[in-house]
Amino acid sequence: MVIAVRYLVRPMRVEDIPQVMEIERESFPTMWPPTAFRRELQQNRLAHYIVVVEDNPRVSRRDSETHDKHGPIGRFLDEIKQILGSDDEVHLPPPEERPELVVGFLGIWMMADEAHIVTIATRDSHRRRGIGEALLIAAIETAQDRGQPLVTLEVRVSNDSAIKLYEKYGFSEMGRRVRYYSDNHEDAYILSIDSVLTRRYRQRLDDLREAHTRRWGDFAAI
Repeated sequence: MVIAVRYLVRPMRVEDIPQVMEIERESFPTMWPPTAFRRELQQNRLAHYIVVVEDNPRVSRRDSETHDKHGPIGRFLDEIKQILGSDDEVHLPPPEERPELVVGFLGIWMMADEAHIVTIATRDSHRRRGIGEALLIAAIETAQDRGQPLVTLEVRVSNDSAIKLYEKYGFSEMGRRVRYYSDNHEDAYILSIDSVLTRRYRQRLDDLREAHTRRWGDFAAI
């Protein structure tokens, strides 16, 4: 029997942080220090973080707690860490036992003169399912909602698949940051779109969103 998979695109919450950190470690294993997501969500007024989550209707939240192999002591320690503001090493049940699995996230800063995408990542197990593209659509819509016509980002010069995706959505090269990435000192392209508020671009985005839905299914957004 085929079980329909439902993806939801929504703002990141504090309780998402441990799962988001899992994805960050998978996607950027040499990154140090890790992103201070709690501070980003609670203190950085410029920052807007978006997640894509996969609902697992076969696991309720109560079932997830019951299946937690760390038991009540582990859950108690995790609650203390949450209260104290620490998200490191929070005990999570296996992905298949979570009622809601975070499968991708994106961060965008609303600067005075641009909307800058600072990070985007997808869980290894869920790549090539249209999740990164759904996040990109959400980022552009966020810029539109806030009246920001310019969207920018950096991408590794060797990341051909990401560059093709960004070009599909109208990004073009505006410059290059030499030795931008600390892990291997690779250069980054600076890409941007400066017209996301125009009627022509809005129609283009509508068409791309419809094509994405036809290929990957509906990503409900809230």
